[in-house]
Amino acid sequence: MDAAIITTYRCPNRCHMCNVWKFPTKVEEEFKPGLLEKLPRLRFANVTGGEPTVREDLDEILAVLRRKAERVVISTNGFLTERLLGLAERHPGIGIRISIEGLPAANDELRGVKDGFDHGLRTLLELQRRGVKDIGFGITVSDRNAKDMLELYQLAKSMDVEFATAAVHNSYYFHKYDNRIEKQDEVIACFRELVRELLRTRKIKNWYRAYFNHGLIQFVRGQPRLLPCEAGTENFFLDPWGEIRPCNGMEEGVWCESMGNLHAQTFEGIWNGPKAAAVREKVKHCPKNCWMIGTASPVMKKYIRVPTLWVLRNKWRVLTGREPCTD
Repeated sequence: MDAAIITTYRCPNRCHMCNVWKFPTKVEEEFKPGLLEKLPRLRFANVTGGEPTVREDLDEILAVLRRKAERVVISTNGFLTERLLGLAERHPGIGIRISIEGLPAANDELRGVKDGFDHGLRTLLELQRRGVKDIGFGITVSDRNAKDMLELYQLAKSMDVEFATAAVHNSYYFHKYDNRIEKQDEVIACFRELVRELLRTRKIKNWYRAYFNHGLIQFVRGQPRLLPCEAGTENFFLDPWGEIRPCNGMEEGVWCESMGNLHAQTFEGIWNGPKAAAVREKVKHCPKNCWMIGTASPVMKKYIRVPTLWVLRNKWRVLTGREPCTD
């Protein structure tokens, strides 16, 4: 099982595609690290926010999660370099992903913070210099930065660090309902080029990333997901108030529910309870067709035959000089 641990809704950035910074949690409202002792064994835990590095007790949060999860990754803006270096030193083996939304002009405009690109890249370079292995950066693609995605991929490739992608979504979590990709053809062309580049590499992990980006192309087109959504079954989100939710893609105008609160119940009581069963039924009929890594990755692993067949077909196409099929 995978989990996203939303540590806070406080955030110093002012992102164009996310309004979470307008609705910050209060420090006294946010769960204490000890609450995480109630969680089950996890394959993967993504520590996110808001901006998780604003939590003064992030060390304690990581200490608990490292006992609970096989792999722990922090998603961060990378601004607090020294803080992240210290966390990596005290918690060897954790992963760190830095959000970089394009080259300097686009990144700083979209994230609403001066010199954000410089801080993020400096953090990444320092982590690499100190031998931290599980590092990389990711971009949330929109009309404004689609072309920058290809340059960032080349930068990640030259640095030999991980590169993750997403597309703008609307949801209760982002407090955004007006994110749109208007230049669909341009954005899809950029994703197609990325898919081709990923399939050309020798890394098997990149080939499956190509499949994930193929799914983003379908999302931008407004087409159904490549694989069923099993949010609330294969993964869950824990919010700063202790609510266990199936995902971060719900919209209040469509549906938005909690499975239960970890302060009031055991995890097993929530997971196996009637509210969770009702939420899973809603997931089956959810009209949103989101394609975000938190809900796509678990089903890619569960239904591995589907992405594997796509990878084999399209790796062969690329090897024989043809374009990968993204239709």
